[in-house]
Amino acid sequence: MKKLASRQGRSTKVLIALVVAALLTLSLPACSQPQAEAVPAADAPATVEEVPGTDLHRVTLTERAVERLGLKTGTASSGPQGKLTVPYGAILYDSQGRTWVYTNPELRVYVRQSVSIERIAGEAALLKEGPPIGTVVVTLGAEELFGEEFDTAH
Repeated sequence: MKKLASRQGRSTKVLIALVVAALLTLSLPACSQPQAEAVPAADAPATVEEVPGTDLHRVTLTERAVERLGLKTGTASSGPQGKLTVPYGAILYDSQGRTWVYTNPELRVYVRQSVSIERIAGEAALLKEGPPIGTVVVTLGAEELFGEEFDTAH
């Protein structure tokens, strides 16, 4: 009886060892294979280029990307007491607390610009510094542009 129990114990141990070995063998090839690099699609939704002389970028979107993001724009204007004003929805805060807007100088082209806020008055941001009056600014979708500019969405 002891011999039978001993054989069954050994058989169980051998079976467990074989299962573990099989699992390890199956997992090793996956570990050794190089990971495929992410390659942007030929019809990428945006191109990002450096703005010469700055640390900013020019983001150019395809027409479909603009539609998909649902971008909306407004304009920088002269508010109370002649203060430069942009819609509050245009203000973007980065991770360091700096404030920005995305200007829209050409069709489907967006450039981030630093702004300095004096105060917020309802739906308007009164600025100390910012884009010239009449500049088109993004009021909805600036976060998505920021993600596209710094490739944080991929």
